[in-house]
Amino acid sequence: MCEPLGEPTSRRTMLGAMAASAAAAVAVPLLGAEPAAAATTTASASSGTGLSVTLLGTNGGPPPLATRYGISSALTVNGTTYVVDCGRGAVTQYLRAGLSMPALAGIFLTHLHADHVVDYYSFPLLAAGASGAQGFQNPIQVYGPGPAGVASTVAGAPGPVPGTVEMTKLAGQAYAASPTFFMTEHAGIDPATLLDVHDVLPPSGVGASATNSAPAMAPFTVMENDDMKVTAVLVPHGAVFPAYAYRFDTDHGSVVFSGDTSPTQNIITLAADADVLVHEALYPAGLASLGLPQTLIDHILSTHTDVAELGRIAAESNAGTLVATHLGPGQESVVSDATWRRLLRDSARRAGFGGSMVLGTDLLQVPVRKRGSRRS
Repeated sequence: MCEPLGEPTSRRTMLGAMAASAAAAVAVPLLGAEPAAAATTTASASSGTGLSVTLLGTNGGPPPLATRYGISSALTVNGTTYVVDCGRGAVTQYLRAGLSMPALAGIFLTHLHADHVVDYYSFPLLAAGASGAQGFQNPIQVYGPGPAGVASTVAGAPGPVPGTVEMTKLAGQAYAASPTFFMTEHAGIDPATLLDVHDVLPPSGVGASATNSAPAMAPFTVMENDDMKVTAVLVPHGAVFPAYAYRFDTDHGSVVFSGDTSPTQNIITLAADADVLVHEALYPAGLASLGLPQTLIDHILSTHTDVAELGRIAAESNAGTLVATHLGPGQESVVSDATWRRLLRDSARRAGFGGSMVLGTDLLQVPVRKRGSRRS
């Protein structure tokens, strides 16, 4: 079980909030329906067969908080693990969850905001040259957004905003000193050799662009192997482009990760009949106590999904279980876990959602069980 972290030193952080204590999360079956997944508060090591989701971190937004780690999840299928987003502390939480570093086979990035990628290059950088259970020797597959097609406005970084492939290359250059010195002493390898990176580009026929970031679309295939098929759709997240939601279909069940998004039909299309939908959650009333500028509050409201919408989204998707993560605000001093659970129950009841609602907490493991379609 995740041990409690210290109290935050400041309660007034931008978006700030987006954290909470690692209190135990519970599944909330509604309307007598049998849940498609049962949540537990401790994660087990990746082994054997089956499918499970582990929430490594559930904080929404870049500001770091002591009581909740950055947004990141792990999906384990047949003993092989894939990480979805790499927020602050993802490597630490991966190991605390009992997951095996040699079992890591891939990383999927939904979009390139700092709170989703800050620990991405830490995986190969820290594992390069490690042996046994401490590292991985075979290259892992990485899938993330391609170039946005817009110019950088960052001082000293002229040119187009990089996609995942170029971002990885630049990270390798920025951290070149460490592996160079290790390799000089025959104590490491080039971290870049541990990654096989792919830019995920929107299908050409959907008409997506930086000014039309998430048109209505059918899911498209990102990758497929013996264990699973991964599909994606574009989602709207303010100026971010491209931003994706991913679906993982396996013989043991299906899991969808929304990434950061405002409400969109594309999520409902992608998550149709999914066994588990892992979706971001925002409680607008919780923003009022944070002392944020109104312009920032308006931005947050327009680029995220109100928790009140989650029951409708789950019902229209016919998902079996909805797991709320990327909580904002997530500090229990601002929005308690009890309040989050009440909001989720209320949202489900209003929408007539008959599945389960689960409040995400760090290191929560959700075993996934495949179910038959309930769509009439």
